[in-house]
Amino acid sequence: MTAVPPGRWTEALARRALPEFDPSRYPRLVVLAAHPDDETLGAGGAVRVAHRAGARITVVVATDGEAAYPGLGSADRRDLARTRRRELHDAMATGGLGEVSVRWLGLPDSGLADRDEELVGELTPLLADADAYLAPWTGDPHPDHRAVGHAAAAAAPATTYGWGYPVWMWPWMQPEDSAIHWDRAYLLRLSDADLAAKRRARDCFVSQIVDAPSGAAPVLSADMLAHSDRAAELMFREPRTTSAPLGRFASLYAERGDPWRTDSWYERRKRAVVLACLPRERYRRAVEPGCGNGELTVELAPRCDRLTATEPVHLAAERARRTTSNLTGVQVTEEALPSGIPEEVDLAVFSEVLYYLDDTTVNRTLDETLRALLPGGDLVLVSWRGWPSEAPRDEAATAALVTARPELEQIVEHTDREFVVRVLRRR
Repeated sequence: MTAVPPGRWTEALARRALPEFDPSRYPRLVVLAAHPDDETLGAGGAVRVAHRAGARITVVVATDGEAAYPGLGSADRRDLARTRRRELHDAMATGGLGEVSVRWLGLPDSGLADRDEELVGELTPLLADADAYLAPWTGDPHPDHRAVGHAAAAAAPATTYGWGYPVWMWPWMQPEDSAIHWDRAYLLRLSDADLAAKRRARDCFVSQIVDAPSGAAPVLSADMLAHSDRAAELMFREPRTTSAPLGRFASLYAERGDPWRTDSWYERRKRAVVLACLPRERYRRAVEPGCGNGELTVELAPRCDRLTATEPVHLAAERARRTTSNLTGVQVTEEALPSGIPEEVDLAVFSEVLYYLDDTTVNRTLDETLRALLPGGDLVLVSWRGWPSEAPRDEAATAALVTARPELEQIVEHTDREFVVRVLRRR
């Protein structure tokens, strides 16, 4: 296989205005690797930035990398395993990370794809209190890397941000490959000091840089080392594949009462913008799924003859009923999407709710909404521009699902620094 020249990737990164990856946001960070050196090659700079910010970091290595060179006998494989463990500890000390804890799982090198249940079981307690994890990218060409990435996504709680770093993507894949989700890509630009420290750490993996015992080319060829010399690291957000668990929101309402701080300027201003974006002064029948404690419901009610607000969390639904108890024409029901859409509505308002649902549930919700929405009726989509840890996708990807429906025509778009409001009319 001919390696992709580093310059191709450098040019591809320069052409894209990728958002910044900021590892200093995560006080508790777990860094996962399939083999010793993965974490250094793919995320060595990010780990240094997080460490400098005071993060509590644990490095977890699934295998000892004993199968790096096929054909070794059992004794030589054991020796290589010991060597690679030592090299990792040397690399961390060289890079200023000597006190960072390392957990070795000791699973078989080149066999992780067959140990997914065991891997998930090992990772679950290690990720339980993590704010974020860095793992090999789930699309990386190496099967062990993909296995660790998928296991991390399965083991991490909903509150943990998942990030995937590529390793063998650089020499083995083209920037135009359809498997590369650029819409989930973030870039960390490395300082000269961080890049120099990463190079010093990488050079500690001597067993991977020198020729194989058989005389074959080293695992880390000159081409691969050139890719790791880039003054930037690429991270892919690893999205959840299922809807955010309802229990997560139930806990938030139980613990905080008003978890979204609905009296904040962000929330008050957002509600004012939503009302200003409504094209009609008045609607006959409206629905507001995921109404929370009912703050937007109160402000929508004067614009609607009848308004049905739905909320799947019992505590929130009860508070919304109390909040709206003095309003005529308002009904609050305790239902979860895609249920709860009444017949013949001319306004449906989805405020910061759809990106928490998996694709299947979003599409079923749109099916139900379009069945109920009268011709000429309006669908309002309100989304924060960030990406919550619990959410399967961000604002842009969620909007793409909605705007792709041929029954809808977008007539309003307000893009704010922190949120986006879209109004789509039923044809």
